[in-house]
Amino acid sequence: MSDNKRKGIYLLPNLLTTAGLFSGFYAVVSSMNGHFEAAAVAVFVAMVFDGLDGRVARITNTQSAFGAEYDSMADMVSFGMAPALVAYNWGLSELGKLGWLAAFIYVAGAALRLARFNTQVGIADKRFFQGLASPAAAAVVSGLVWVGVEYGMNGNDYGVIVAFVTTAAGLLMVSNFKYNSFKEVNWNGKVPFVALLIIMLIFVVVATEPALVLFLVFVLYALAGPINTFRMVDKVTLKDVVGDHEEDADFDIGDSKSAKVDSQKGDKSGNQNDTHEPSNS
Repeated sequence: MSDNKRKGIYLLPNLLTTAGLFSGFYAVVSSMNGHFEAAAVAVFVAMVFDGLDGRVARITNTQSAFGAEYDSMADMVSFGMAPALVAYNWGLSELGKLGWLAAFIYVAGAALRLARFNTQVGIADKRFFQGLASPAAAAVVSGLVWVGVEYGMNGNDYGVIVAFVTTAAGLLMVSNFKYNSFKEVNWNGKVPFVALLIIMLIFVVVATEPALVLFLVFVLYALAGPINTFRMVDKVTLKDVVGDHEEDADFDIGDSKSAKVDSQKGDKSGNQNDTHEPSNS
């Protein structure tokens, strides 16, 4: 019977992953040619594809271990290497060692973030991310470049600021700060009519100044992690900021243990293929 099964990979989700990978690669090439606005926009386009491939895989029941691994490799290019190189080519190259070290810290942070996320699939509390997700970190760094180009700034004149933002984004990815994943939102439920008007207003606001608005949104989200942590933890310790502890994904021990029990129950029921989670990386 196994001989009759067709071997291969699922086309649609992996095609979307490839599109995200291409966007990240295009961002690198564009920055090398001095087209920084196109490079920054390409990173945001990669975020769109990254948000689609996993959801399409779940909707069409085409999850696979290959898709999860391929997505991680694509994320490393699109949200690890690409933002770091875009920032380096725009405003870090004239800082010498400080510039490429800042870019390397970001790349290393993205790699560690992706590796840690992959080891916590099915164990971590899905309500929160541990550390800033790599797409959000990429949006902060690329958004800074986009805003700078939009307002006619020379990146080399603001190299120290670019280095600080790039380094901070890299460190936030490997931190233990808690970030809302928004997975508890019921996208299939009904909402008041006014919610549609608010969504339309958001689109209008973004369309007026997309570079500035998107950059500010992701900066606020990046700052929300430390704020959530200091607000929810009575006594903040070093392990609440960085390092490993038994409840990596959640500072609430009870909730974390419940999440682990629920995950084990899910594994026993045979739901082991839902590993294609690109937007959470």
